[in-house]
Amino acid sequence: MEKKLEVKNLKISFRTQSGKVQAVRDISFDLNKGETLAIVGESGSGKSVTSKAIIGILAGNSIVEGGEILYDGQDLLKISEDDFHKLRGDKIAMIFQDPMSSLNPIMRVGKQLTEAMLLKSKSSQRNARSNFNSKLNYLNQYMDKVYPEDLVLNKEMCKTFNSFCIQSTKLENAYNVADEASIGIQLEIDNAIFMIEKLQKFDYVKAVKKIQKGLPKALHTYVLTSDEINQLQGELQAFLALPKEELSSEKALELFKKIKPTVDASILKQKPNMFRLGYYMYKNPEADITGMDISSLDEMTRKYLDDNYMLDFLARSSKAIEYCYQESITNKRATLENAKEVLKYFSNETMDKKTSFEKAKALAKLVQASIDRLAIIKKSTEYSFKLAIISELNKYFSGQKRNPKEEAKYARRKKRYDALIEKGKTPTWKLVPAAVIDLDKVKETIIALVARLVESLEQDIKVFDDQKQELPKDKAVDLVDYLKDQASRVVYKVTRRIAKAKALKLLEEVGIPEPQIRYRQYPFEFSGGMRQRIVIAIALSANPDILICDEPTTALDVTIQSQILELINKIKEERNLSVIFITHDLGVVANMADRIAVMYAGKIIEYGTCDDIFYDPKHPYTWALLSSMPDLDTKEKLEAIPGTPPNMIFPPKGDAFAERNKYALEIDYEMEPPLFKVTDSHYAATWLLHPKAPKVVPPKIITQRIERMKKADEKHGK
Repeated sequence: MEKKLEVKNLKISFRTQSGKVQAVRDISFDLNKGETLAIVGESGSGKSVTSKAIIGILAGNSIVEGGEILYDGQDLLKISEDDFHKLRGDKIAMIFQDPMSSLNPIMRVGKQLTEAMLLKSKSSQRNARSNFNSKLNYLNQYMDKVYPEDLVLNKEMCKTFNSFCIQSTKLENAYNVADEASIGIQLEIDNAIFMIEKLQKFDYVKAVKKIQKGLPKALHTYVLTSDEINQLQGELQAFLALPKEELSSEKALELFKKIKPTVDASILKQKPNMFRLGYYMYKNPEADITGMDISSLDEMTRKYLDDNYMLDFLARSSKAIEYCYQESITNKRATLENAKEVLKYFSNETMDKKTSFEKAKALAKLVQASIDRLAIIKKSTEYSFKLAIISELNKYFSGQKRNPKEEAKYARRKKRYDALIEKGKTPTWKLVPAAVIDLDKVKETIIALVARLVESLEQDIKVFDDQKQELPKDKAVDLVDYLKDQASRVVYKVTRRIAKAKALKLLEEVGIPEPQIRYRQYPFEFSGGMRQRIVIAIALSANPDILICDEPTTALDVTIQSQILELINKIKEERNLSVIFITHDLGVVANMADRIAVMYAGKIIEYGTCDDIFYDPKHPYTWALLSSMPDLDTKEKLEAIPGTPPNMIFPPKGDAFAERNKYALEIDYEMEPPLFKVTDSHYAATWLLHPKAPKVVPPKIITQRIERMKKADEKHGK
């Protein structure tokens, strides 16, 4: 399963006047493509801090003390704000608890929807051009390695690919301009019909003139032909030529309904394969293809492309990809041996600064050389290793230098503080703990980075050896498809008309009735549930990979909660989104989560599939959450979780939940439990899972609920 996001050993604290609050303490999890991961816990558990770190909006007093958030070959904790701007709202979008925190109260919702699309359009085009150029350059380099005797031919073939892609994008751009104009006209017609039928105040003459003005822009063989435009212009002009007293909304409605089928049909017309057509027109610039039906044109241009270029290009690309892959594995074998030595060095008790940096930089250079540059999916471990290891080493050695000064400073302040107390005075200032770097923790992170690299390299080498050094088929086709997609993105420009048309469709998709009217309204004119639907539409406007939902239903009543949850589930399935759902209520995610991470006091204390958590919970805190969750069949009194969460300025020595846990063992107050493995998918951090621990039965309310759920499943054949 493809991993979309990897969080590794994340540690986040916040500076306060009272000291450093340890909000997230060494958590790790993955998010797979197309799945929903729920992160559940009480307020202050660290779940929302985690989500804000992923999207790069942590508060100014935050301290990222360690870890990685890996996405698309980048560590999101170490990229610049400019780089984050390319991802935020585009690749990773977020829905907040209060919809008004995402909406401008004095801006119409339509403008807020279209503004997001327009801002992201240019950024997306630049990224696509960069990706296209980079991948094609690497392909040329590896063709040269496979066919060193054909350097000129290799360069020419790659240059041809670039040139006819430019031709294809020009053709596609011309089509897009006409198609956009046609969509704009359709939008005007639909809006006019809607406004007249709803008896809204509307200037239909102005609308007719606007359509008349936009028609020439829609002229294209595969959108609106010259004959169709002439026919439409005739209808519009005939209406405008009527005497003023004969003009009426009824006649305008009749006109709009009469011309609508022709415009609607123009948008539904089949589009030719611009990639194939681009090559054909690149080689035959004077060719006349007017009158050819789409199917015949596509068949002809495909044969022409295959016979004259593509089959040879694919064959050469396949060899280049194979060479690149094998070279990558050869380099990985050398990198693995070096990584094991570096791991051994960093595992020593002492580390010399000069030697540490030399070894890290040498290893990072080997890692860079072992990256498969023609692979479409980036391996984040490889791409982010250099930045991560150097950053942690800088932190470690700066801490060695800084810590003694901070400790001395704290000792002086404590001496003054204690002296005041001894004199019977109350200090007017707080004694803040020394702001030292935990060198042991940083060293653990450095070791974990190299260990994970070793594991990744070993896995890649094993896959290569297991498949007997044969590449999976169609890799060359996948690469060409990737290049085609990036080239297409270069010319896909979101204009205001396209943005408005897309915004209306999004409003309809998220269940907003009468979107033409709602488009021009302000947020205060909507209910809380409707506002949240608008926020979801804004989040979806850039078609993101990952959608983070931070308690999106908490501020809504129960009926609306259910509707919003169903909507998120529906959109996730339709768009194959990866979703992180933050909530304090396990019941909310019962029917939508694939996996659940239960958080408490900044730690993930239980982790498993939805069935693992609901049918076989292991941690007493998970029992407590389930015991406080109402359902229609529970007759037992719901149990509130006793006590309050710990003060995370001074985290407990052992299990953070021990003080509130009636099942706590003596060891819970002395030592933090590790994550014990229950099954391959299920882990829990509780000493009750230790082989020598006493057997403890979950609360009666939990066991009875599990029995009822199992019986219900059997009844429904699950």
